[in-house]
Parts: sequence; structure tokens; C-alpha cells
Amino acid sequence: MPDSSRRDFLKTSAAVTAATTLAAPAFASSRNVNDKFRVVVVGMGGRAKSHVASILELEQEGALGVELVGVCDCDQTKLEDAKKLVKQLSGKEIPTYDDFRKVLDDDSVDAICLATPNHWHSLGVIWGCQAGKDVYVEKPGSQNIFEGRQMVEAARKYDRIVQHGTQCRSSANIMEGIQKLHDGIIGDVYFARGVAYKIRGDLGQHAPRPVPEGLDWDAWCGPAPVNEFSNFQHKRWHWLWDYGNGEIGNQGVHQFDVLRWGLNRDTHPTTISSMGTNYMQEEVHNSSAETPGVQTATFKWPDGLFIEMEVRDWYTNAEAGFRDEYPFVQKDFPVGAIFLGTEGTMIFPDYSSYRTFLGRDRKEGPFAFEEGSPISNTAHFRNWVEACRSRRREDLNAEIFEGHMSSSLCHLANIAYRVDHTVQFDPETETFKDDDAANALLSRPEREPFIVPKQV
Repeated sequence: MPDSSRRDFLKTSAAVTAATTLAAPAFASSRNVNDKFRVVVVGMGGRAKSHVASILELEQEGALGVELVGVCDCDQTKLEDAKKLVKQLSGKEIPTYDDFRKVLDDDSVDAICLATPNHWHSLGVIWGCQAGKDVYVEKPGSQNIFEGRQMVEAARKYDRIVQHGTQCRSSANIMEGIQKLHDGIIGDVYFARGVAYKIRGDLGQHAPRPVPEGLDWDAWCGPAPVNEFSNFQHKRWHWLWDYGNGEIGNQGVHQFDVLRWGLNRDTHPTTISSMGTNYMQEEVHNSSAETPGVQTATFKWPDGLFIEMEVRDWYTNAEAGFRDEYPFVQKDFPVGAIFLGTEGTMIFPDYSSYRTFLGRDRKEGPFAFEEGSPISNTAHFRNWVEACRSRRREDLNAEIFEGHMSSSLCHLANIAYRVDHTVQFDPETETFKDDDAANALLSRPEREPFIVPKQV
């Protein structure tokens, strides 16, 4: 039975009885591949456009029986824009939902794609699992470590297929590179580093004003605090601790995921340090951004493995490749993962490429790339739907456990930054040792009725 807070939230719905009863799996063994797989996209911001386009592409292919059957947002303007987008891409009219509870209540919906802001991700996954839906959730899967663990627990308890939006996992080229790394192409890896350098410019200031007509601000805030509305709160949420996780959580989670994957790490690090500055936003632009624009974090495991992650928000050189040397790399925002080994180095300079350099003279080794650096969106959605069909979570390229582990690296870095000292983390309990200040940041204050349950 779903958590009482969710029952309270759903009590105004006519379908409350159905919604608070664990639904049968969307693709039980009695169903066949010709049955439709009915999907609703929730949260119609920037990433939702990719969700819609990918689901429609799969729908037009026809092989998996996918059907986009709705879009959902608490902002009427975004709903209307989404309807127009679907009409433009497919020619069909699409139903709209102005309330997430209505999607959860709808037994005809098999799955949801969550493209909401970070602060809604985990609760959306948990409620989706409780309502019997399979879920695709954008990165990072959680806004904090406690909520990340709870969404994994919900996926297990309700036997749902939950894919995390780290789509590099579905890039054939990156898969190839990771396999070669595991096979020892550069020897033993002794160090790895992730970089995420995106020029952000002036993010602006918090200037309170009335909530726009058609926007349910209370629902938008959901499990986060209801702060005074402004365009900054609504549009720049990545850079506010209440709603986002800064650049290290926005872009850095992709690089963390590749680092973990390449290093075969399925446990948390135990020692984490992080320092940073918000100089460009605070001193130059005078913006209201809270999260650091420049941040360096280091992580160490008990066996001595050590990795580093860095984000920068202003003019910088590239480290994992640059356009003059590698024409497939996106010059305007250098990102990447770098592995250093006893026999050479390997870089993943974008979302679909890798290169190797062997020996002291950096002789070019195996490589693969695609022009335009595609982000493998449709391939990642295809993998999700195929796993929903098979009912085997091990078929997923980025199962939600992987999402939790990679997202947790973002949270650990931010916690160490915010408490301003090196932290010691217990991977078994997912708590900090003798550190009340750090433990206080593992979760956030509850806000009814949008409570992430302690027992899913």
C-alpha cells in the first residue's frame, strides 16, 4: 500500500481506490509484444522536448508498440506548447494532464517519463512505482542521497523498470570504449578525472513578482520549500540548493557515471573533499545563484582508488579534447572523462566518442566517434522500452541503482563543499561518521503532502 502522504495527496481524486492499490506489472507474461506501451511525459521543460521526440520516433518505428498518450505539467503555458510540439512532430492531438495525480490515477498509462526539475525526481519515481508505472527519470535521479536510496527501494518493492537519464550508457561507441578500458587497453587505471566546463553567463537575480496565471506554484515546488516566486526561482532552479544541485549535479553526473562505469565502482567512496567559488556570479554578475560556479571535488575508496571532478562556469581551456584536434568534440562546452593508466590514457570527450593514447609518445590507439556528437537519446529510450517488455531490470543500460550511485557522487561533493571540510562516509549506512552538519544535508525538511516516505 502506498505511503499515507501519497494517499492524502490523492484523496481529492475520484480514482483514489485504484491509485492506492498496487497495480499489476505493465507487461505481465500474459501480454504480448503487440500490446501498446502507453507513455506520458511529465514536466514539459527543456529536456521534455527530447523525451517527446524520442518516444514519438519509437512510436513511428512501430516495432516496440510505444505510444505517447499524454503530456503533463502544472503550467498551462507549457502544456499548450507541448501540444503544439507533438502536433508538429507527429500530426496528432495529444491529451494533457494539469496534475500529476491524474496520471497516476489513469490505469491506461503504463509508464511515465519524468523531465521535472531535480527536486521532484525521486518522489515522482516513488509515486510512479507505487501506482504500478514503469519510469524513465532525468538525471540526477535524486535531489539528495536519502531520496535516491528510497527510489531504488521503491523500484525493487514494486518490481518496476526504472531507467536513469545518463544516456551515455546507451552510446555504442562509449560502450566499446568502456569495454576496451576493462580489457586493459591502457593497463591498470591509477587515476580518473571528470570535467564539465560550460560558460553560464549572468544567471540573473531573484526579483519577486506575482505567480503567472496558469502556473500552480505550490505543485511546482512539490517536496521543496515554497519560496517567493520569481523568474530566477522558476527558470534558474539548477543553481539553487532547494531545487537543484549546481553544475556538478546538472552536467557532472554524466561524467561521474562514465567514471564509475569505467572503474567498475558499485560502492560509495569513503573520503570526500570539495572546494569551490561562485566568484563570477557573486562578484562579477551579482546574480542570485547559490551553487558554486567553479568546484573541485576529490573522492577516495578504501582500496586507495582516487578520482577527481571539476566544473567551471567561465572562460577556460579544454582538457578532454578540443575541436582543433578532435573535430567531433563540442567546443562551446568542453566536458569529458579522462582515465590514466600504466600503459596509456583514454578520454571520453563528449557523449558518443572515445580516444586512446598509448605509451610515453602518446601513440594513437583505438578510437570511435560520430559527427555532431549525438547524445543517444532515442537509443536510451529504446533500451528502456525493451526492458519494460522483457520485465528484466538487468536489461537496462542505466538501471536506477546506477543512477543513485552516480547521483550520490554529486551530492557527496556538494555536502563536502557546504560543510567546508573533508567528510568520511559510511557506504553501508549511507551516513557520515560523527558529522552532524553533513548528516543534516542527506535529506531535506518534509513538506506535506509531498513527503518522500521513509517506508516506500
